[in-house]
Amino acid sequence: MSAGEPGRDPATTLDPDYSSEDATATAWPAAIGGMTEAEIFWLSTVRPDGRPHVTPLLAVWSEGALHFCTGPGERKAKNLEANTHCVLTTSTAGGNDLHAGLDVVVEGDAVQVSDDPTLRRLADLYVEKYGSDWQFEVRDGAFHSAGNRAVVFRVEPVTAFGFGRGETYSQTRWRFDGGE
Repeated sequence: MSAGEPGRDPATTLDPDYSSEDATATAWPAAIGGMTEAEIFWLSTVRPDGRPHVTPLLAVWSEGALHFCTGPGERKAKNLEANTHCVLTTSTAGGNDLHAGLDVVVEGDAVQVSDDPTLRRLADLYVEKYGSDWQFEVRDGAFHSAGNRAVVFRVEPVTAFGFGRGETYSQTRWRFDGGE
C-alpha cells in the first residue's frame, strides 16, 4: 500500500511548540489536496560532494506518491543516482503569503519508474494538471518530448510536514511506516 491509500494512514502529530494555542493537526487528506493542486515543487537532493542542490520542478500526486521527471544528465538525476534521499516542498495559497496557506514538505527516497503502463497514467496526469504543453510520449521506460528523454521518479512519503498559516499557525508531522 502507498501513502494516502486506505489502510495506510500516517501517524499524525501536532507540534505545540510551533503551533498556535488553539491549533489542531492538519489531516493528511488536506496535505494530499495541497500537493494535488500545487503547480511548483522544490526538489532538494545532495550532490556527490555533500553540498545541497535545490531546484523547482513540476510534480503530480498519484497512487500515494509524488512523481516528477528530469533529463537523465541533469544535476538532480545525477544526485539521485548516487543518493536517493530527497525532499519535495510545495505551498498552497500563493506560497509566500505569511497569513494564509499550507506548506507541505515530503521526505522520502526517489525510485525510478520505468514500466510503460504506469508512465502512461502519469503522462495523462501531467496533461490534466499542467495542460497540453506538458504532453509526453511514453516509450522505452521514459517520457519523450521534443526530442528529449526524461526519466520519471516516484517519491513515497516516509515523513512529511505541514505548516499551516492563517488565523492559527500549525506544524503537523505525518510519519509513515519506517518514518523518523
